[in-house]
This record gives sequence, C-alpha cells and structure tokens, in this order.
Amino acid sequence: MGKISASILSADFMKLGKEIALAEAGAADYIHVDVMDGNFVPLISLGSYITDRLSGRVGLPLDVHIMAVEPERHINSFATDDTEYIVVHYEAVRHLHRTLEYIRSLGKKNGVALNPATDPRVLDYVIGDIDQVLVMSVNPGFGGQRFIPSSLRKLSELRSMREEAGAGYIISIDGGVYPHNALEIFEAGADMVVSGSGIFAADDPLAALTSFRSVADRYRP
Repeated sequence: MGKISASILSADFMKLGKEIALAEAGAADYIHVDVMDGNFVPLISLGSYITDRLSGRVGLPLDVHIMAVEPERHINSFATDDTEYIVVHYEAVRHLHRTLEYIRSLGKKNGVALNPATDPRVLDYVIGDIDQVLVMSVNPGFGGQRFIPSSLRKLSELRSMREEAGAGYIISIDGGVYPHNALEIFEAGADMVVSGSGIFAADDPLAALTSFRSVADRYRP
C-alpha cells in the first residue's frame, strides 16, 4: 500500500489548522514540512517555529524536508515529538554519513533528497544507513512545477539498488505529483508520494486526497 505525505507549503496559512485537519480526514499518512533557507533554494519558507507549534496538535507524523545549506545546523530544532522523518539534501551536506547517523541519534528516521540531475548511485556507500530516499521530480524551491518524466527511471533504479543491497529505505517522490499520475509513479518504484498543489490547490482538496488514497490503496508492490 502506498503512502501519501501532504505538503503544507501549498496550504492556505490563514486556515492552516483546517488544512491539516483536511489532510487527516482525507487519510494522508504524513504532513510534509518544506524548510527553505533562501540560499540552497531561492525562497524562504517554514521554520522550526511551525513544527514547534504543530507538535502535540497534529494527528499525523511530520515528514520534514530541509532544503538548506549546512542542514546539520538545523536538524536538532526539527526533531519534535511528532517528527518521524528528517530529510536532508545530498547536494547540501558535507558529511553525509555523519549527518544520517546524527538524525538517528535523535530518535528520528533519516532521509536523503536527490535533485533531478543527481545520480542515485551517489548513495552506494551509505545505502544501508538510509531510511528514506526522496526523489525530487521538479527543481526544488517552488510549488506547482511540472513533473520531470526521467524521475520515473530514477525511482526504478532506486528500487533495484534497494533489492541488490538488501536495504530498507522507503522511496518517496516530491514535485508535480497529482492523482492522475500517482499510479504510474507508484508502479515505477515509489512507496510514498508527496503532494502540495495536487491536494491544497485543487478545487476540492478533500476529493483530491480521496483520489490519492484510492490510488495508493490499490498499489501493491
């Protein structure tokens, strides 16, 4: 069964509590929190102030995606009681193995995000130390972008790598994911889809989530 992580980057922050409640009602599995520093990516977005306020008030675990230079400096502040995953970018980390171990030392699952042009094989030497690999199917930093088709091949490669190594990471994907392309994405190798615009920018967000849930529940790896 596939998983759904609802990205609040595209939510209406005038009614954030209601948007999160909608994600819960639509049977999302995670709340995805995009952290942007205005340096690694052009925009500045959610910080630990948001995750601190969400802690203890959300019925879903948090999936925190840090898009920042030197993400090591910020990891500790996002390790709330409700945080399950903390994901950093391969392209932004100086010492990947040490960073992955540090996240686990905080009692959280780690993750590595890969930009569209990054070869999955860069993970070969840490493949047994990763809990989640996040494929960026758009260039990170903006919501509402068009899905990059070559991302499907990357999903398949990551699935093959996992089987070859006997690794245990989940494969997730973020960017341009909508109900109409979700099944193709799951079949290519994703275990979890991240969607913001595909949910919160829809005419009927709850109906969009219901569609996502239907696709995710039909998928059997």
